[in-house]
Amino acid sequence: MRTKVRFTLAVVLLVVVAWQCGATGRLHAQTASTTTPYLVEWVYKVKWGHTDEFLEIFKKTQVSVLDKEKQLGYVVDYTIYSGTSHRTGEDVRYDYRIVIAYKDEASSHHGAEVSKQLFPDQAALRREDQKRWDLTLAHWDAPIHVIDPHGRP
Repeated sequence: MRTKVRFTLAVVLLVVVAWQCGATGRLHAQTASTTTPYLVEWVYKVKWGHTDEFLEIFKKTQVSVLDKEKQLGYVVDYTIYSGTSHRTGEDVRYDYRIVIAYKDEASSHHGAEVSKQLFPDQAALRREDQKRWDLTLAHWDAPIHVIDPHGRP
């Protein structure tokens, strides 16, 4: 049963990502003359009752970096999803998923350098970011590979 729920969530996520990339045309139009975007998903499961606090820290420490990376052309687009639901099992519950479309895979490696530019007081940033990690129960990063169902394997 849990495997079925996980599979269903994965399929829903891929449909959403495909819709974001195709139906809206945002990613396709912005990358038509370049390479295919490199998609990455960050998933966070936060301690109960701390999602608002986590999101405020995340916006300050991570969204500002993603915005700057977008301004510099490393990030094509990103979307933050909230998925808290008491109907799912604890093993598949997540609070936030961030799907990031980088210009290419190499562009996904500039976060630390951009962070240093935005936050000159790195010690303060580390303290703030540590609080975010203290509120995090589970986290994973995963590249997303979009498969053309009519293309070659």
